[in-house]
Amino acid sequence: MVSATAGATRVQDAPAGTDGYVLRTATAQDVGGARAVMLDTVYHDLRSGYVPRWHADIIDLEGAYLRPARCTLLVVVRGDEVVATGAVRDRGPQAPPNPQWVADRFPSGSTAQLCRIYVRPGHRRHGLARRLVGELGDFAARADGYTSLYLHTDPAVPGAEPFWRSLAQEVCDERELPGGGQGIVHFELPMPVPRGLTTSDIR
Repeated sequence: MVSATAGATRVQDAPAGTDGYVLRTATAQDVGGARAVMLDTVYHDLRSGYVPRWHADIIDLEGAYLRPARCTLLVVVRGDEVVATGAVRDRGPQAPPNPQWVADRFPSGSTAQLCRIYVRPGHRRHGLARRLVGELGDFAARADGYTSLYLHTDPAVPGAEPFWRSLAQEVCDERELPGGGQGIVHFELPMPVPRGLTTSDIR
């Protein structure tokens, strides 16, 4: 469930699964735990380690996601621990390193990019990532001016590619490009109708 607070769309605390999981909009108090989930993921799952040009947002989560009105960071907590994260940023993929036609299709400003959707290994298979995607899509639909919902994923991460293929439409698989590109897959998700509205309410 979402509510508008001080001009920003926020997710109210709500059960996100079984066994005491709660999904909510991150606060400043959640930043440390969210950053830990993200850094552990880039080191252990993505195996890239921290790369400033790719991961600067992880260091400044407040500046990247908490303060901008059209961005958000969601967390799933269990007890006092942040166990999953997901975010919307207000810019599309850049070229380079992405193909120019992909950048042209998803321009910054009108593209809501889903990112940092990470779940700690011990908390996977509880539907947390799917619930995060739903809430992030709803946020983007309610925010002003977004017309596209975009993401990319690294298929080398176990389970990532089939998960996204179950939800989104492939736009470009860079493994099929000459030289293999970056080896990532670009996806587009349908922009949802905001909860509480019907298609007839959307003009």
